[in-house]
Amino acid sequence: MDYPLLNVFLTMLWFFVWILWLMLLFRVIGDVFRDDALSGWAKAGWTLMVCALPYLGVLVYLIARGRGMGEREMRRVQAQERAFRTYVQQTAATGPTAGATKADELGRLAALHDQGAITDDEYERAKSKVLAV
Repeated sequence: MDYPLLNVFLTMLWFFVWILWLMLLFRVIGDVFRDDALSGWAKAGWTLMVCALPYLGVLVYLIARGRGMGEREMRRVQAQERAFRTYVQQTAATGPTAGATKADELGRLAALHDQGAITDDEYERAKSKVLAV
């Protein structure tokens, strides 16, 4: 077994560079397809260029559109956050206990207790909270 330590290090380095390259390639392709400002022909052109000439294609893409990649990702994340917050607020406003009377809440608790979903102790604590409000 004659494989010097330096060769092991270089092999590991090239392996990690290859993984880094694949991550960058997929990031660029993902950015191309997520960008709504690009037409279908532009997306096809960038994809063809990245697939036909991978190193040059990714380098040209990063030079031409690299600055906007972070901005587009930030807008996408902010839009997802707004959608999530809107969903949570709407769900909380129209949830099963929104506008429910004490009788409705006690009925729901009794049904959970009868089904065995909550113990006797949990039922009594929840019932005292409903009646205290």
